[in-house]
Amino acid sequence: MIKPSSWRHLRSEWVILSYYQRFEGLVALVLTIVIALIILVALFRLTYGVMTGLLLGVLDPLDHGVFQAVFGEILTLLIALEFNHTLQLVVSRQQSIIQTKIVLLIALLAIARKFIVLDLGSVEAAQLLGLAAITLALAIAYWLMRERDDRVDVGPDKQVK
Repeated sequence: MIKPSSWRHLRSEWVILSYYQRFEGLVALVLTIVIALIILVALFRLTYGVMTGLLLGVLDPLDHGVFQAVFGEILTLLIALEFNHTLQLVVSRQQSIIQTKIVLLIALLAIARKFIVLDLGSVEAAQLLGLAAITLALAIAYWLMRERDDRVDVGPDKQVK
């Protein structure tokens, strides 16, 4: 969560923030709390389901379908954690808006999750082609943004030719 020093810093800056910046911060804070609750409930359900399934012998971790489902739920939690971390940066005023690069990375994680839980036997070639095209487009967009940021960080007079 947010450190106590961040809260103090946020409260001291609250007076100088515009109304929209305050609104943005409050929305990000509410979303952070809602997503944190969702993460906690999902983590509890995942842990409870896996533990009871293993102890009662209902869950076979070597079964491909079960492994895909559990791993898919774990990746869903990781995606939610990353999204929540991004929102916390907005709340603590370390970033004023959600960074596009981070959104692209979260989208790539979601697509990777989709590929992992996908049953290749029941999927049409067109759907796989569409997922591959989306993955390629997201990866190219992320690469272009990273390249741009690398050039900005180096500066015009320090660029290597």
